[in-house]
Amino acid sequence: MVILAACGGRKEDQTKAVDPEFVFTYAENQAEDYPTTQGAYKFAELVEEKTGGRIVISVNAQGVLGDEKTVIEQMQFGGVDFARVSLSPLAEFVPRLNVLQMPYLYTGREHMWKVLDGEIGDDFLNSFDGSDLVALSWYDAGARNFYSSTRPITKLEDMKGMKIRVQESELMVGMMEALGATAVPMAYDKVYSALQTGIIDGAENNWPSYESTAHYEVAKYYTIDEHNRVPELQLVSQATWEKLTKEDRDIIRECAQESSRYERKLWEERERTSEEKVRAAGCQVVELPPEEKARFQEAVTSMYGKYCAEYVDVIDAIVAVGK
Repeated sequence: MVILAACGGRKEDQTKAVDPEFVFTYAENQAEDYPTTQGAYKFAELVEEKTGGRIVISVNAQGVLGDEKTVIEQMQFGGVDFARVSLSPLAEFVPRLNVLQMPYLYTGREHMWKVLDGEIGDDFLNSFDGSDLVALSWYDAGARNFYSSTRPITKLEDMKGMKIRVQESELMVGMMEALGATAVPMAYDKVYSALQTGIIDGAENNWPSYESTAHYEVAKYYTIDEHNRVPELQLVSQATWEKLTKEDRDIIRECAQESSRYERKLWEERERTSEEKVRAAGCQVVELPPEEKARFQEAVTSMYGKYCAEYVDVIDAIVAVGK
């Protein structure tokens, strides 16, 4: 009788399995083992767990749902539900975000997170009205540096005439022009072959991206200047958001924040191992001395007036946090 009762109990538990009420898509353009992708999987896992299986989020990595600009456009009419995107393409739809990707804005990582985890960061998360998007949480993306297939970049003059791939962003194009280089907007998955064939001379990105895409194989000169320390965002489509109850929205926000803390830890670890791998492969790494970095900073000062004239108070507040 005990055995029968136990078997009956297992059968009853199986019948209690909940069929998903929602199955949502999540777009991610990085590889499966990348910190932001792992953060996405953690987010999906937490949401499914905390909703008892009512909400399932299917993560689509490696850009299978399109490049970031395409994904953002799809999200605006509900074609994609969730995504992790860079600020550069996103700022084309929410111009205020240009503030957070201005060159040489932060003194370092600690400064940036002090800003984003505080009132200023919350104000940015709440600035998406009219975009058909809802911002959920910040993800780390480290500092962006230059790399080249033709020569090391050791001084400002080395930038002159170089064809540098940038994200599809007016601000990033403007930065390259201010530094004397020629900007080449290009989709992320085209960069390796473009470096290999000489269509471009270089690009700019963080350590994990430089390593995970194997760009270091075809562009062995990496210059640490940290011209941008740009965070990334987890987003949900407004159309998707409106399908959810307040309770489910609160759960999703909570899970997004928890996944953000998880991703930051992964990012620090990956940044360290990526740098080690690149150096071990024989790449030449240049760290700009302070006086040379100051010359790069001076070259882009006019961008602040051009792109962020109406947000001077916000920029001043960000700078003040780092003092």
